[in-house]
Amino acid sequence: MAEIRNYTVNFGPQHPAAHGVLRLILEMDGETVVRADPHIGLLHRATEKLAESKPFNQSIGYMDRLDYVSMMCNEHAYVMAIEKLMGIKPPKRAQYIRVMFAEITRILNHLMWLGAHGLDIGAMTVFLYAFRERESLMDAYEAVSGARMHATYYRPGGVYRDLPEKMPQYKVSKFSNQKKVDELNQNRQGSLLDYLWDFTESFPDRVDEYETLLTDNRIWKQRTVGVGVVSPERALQLGFTGPMLRGSGIEWDLRRKQPYEVYPELDFDIPIGSKGDCYDRYLVRMEEMRQSNRIIRQCIKWLKENPGPVMLDNHKVTPPNREAMKDDMEALIHHFKLFTEGYCVPEGEVYQAVEHPKGEFGIYLASDGANKPYRLKIRAPGFAHLSAMNEMVKGHMLADVVAVIGTQDIVFGEIDR
Repeated sequence: MAEIRNYTVNFGPQHPAAHGVLRLILEMDGETVVRADPHIGLLHRATEKLAESKPFNQSIGYMDRLDYVSMMCNEHAYVMAIEKLMGIKPPKRAQYIRVMFAEITRILNHLMWLGAHGLDIGAMTVFLYAFRERESLMDAYEAVSGARMHATYYRPGGVYRDLPEKMPQYKVSKFSNQKKVDELNQNRQGSLLDYLWDFTESFPDRVDEYETLLTDNRIWKQRTVGVGVVSPERALQLGFTGPMLRGSGIEWDLRRKQPYEVYPELDFDIPIGSKGDCYDRYLVRMEEMRQSNRIIRQCIKWLKENPGPVMLDNHKVTPPNREAMKDDMEALIHHFKLFTEGYCVPEGEVYQAVEHPKGEFGIYLASDGANKPYRLKIRAPGFAHLSAMNEMVKGHMLADVVAVIGTQDIVFGEIDR
């Protein structure tokens, strides 16, 4: 008899289902995975080291580029870590704006995950549906920050500026005639809050559409039910957080267990799974989108009724407004010092975590009293999830590896840093 030996295959790094530059070395027995060895570091950009070489306020834009699908949530943790060290608290309105955009970001992340996960395991249409709604929310990002992805909108002491009173309008072009433009601008006649309210009215129906396509679809269930099962005890031991942990049935959400900003004032539910397989994690994320929609609506109501400052009036930390800067020598000096040297943060160390769409995203920040961090360490949720890859795919087929990568919602910017 011929001796049949296991063989090794490279999965990635150039692979359409690798969600970045993941390289898996798979030991296969025929079509069955015997062992999976993830190799990382192909995207290493030295974010932590770079942040240690420049003033605090110049690294906010780097945070967006970590998990480049959950931009403002990364900024949130970093900015809150600086505020904790300095002992400052942003105005209430700024906190509501931050929470609203954190939930918008959660929906953006889950839509991207749903589209890519669907595409990976054979559902083409849901990808196009999900990107339709992403487009609307990207416009909200663009309205407040000028950028569609890397916003750099959160700042120590509040947010960059208040919400715009009017939305940008589409104009007639060779692609759109007047009738089409009027149709596109229909929900852009009011402020950003009116535009977002209109979005939240229709979004639950959109989530129903995705569910109609997938939830009871037998091919979807064959690809996800019973795949990548992780027990609640094991999920805790492996350091899972976010939907990966809640999918295994453990109700752990930092917005509830270690509340920050204005989350204690908001009403929302935490969905949990029961089996801990890919299908449960899918259901958890779908329900999270509905809950985020609820939170956004509550924030919009509060913001409409409560005008006020969105930035602290402490010019050692926050810039003076443009008018004052061009008129007043003192303000000009503050502006110049702030954007060249930054500010000195008191000595100490702090760990600040947020409930990021993928799990617990934490920033460990150590300061020696200078104007730049002495140490910065990022706790990326995807890193812990990826380290469980071997355990989750062992004994499954090669095609299930793709389903497990999808369910982990991996983005390599934060894993390799």
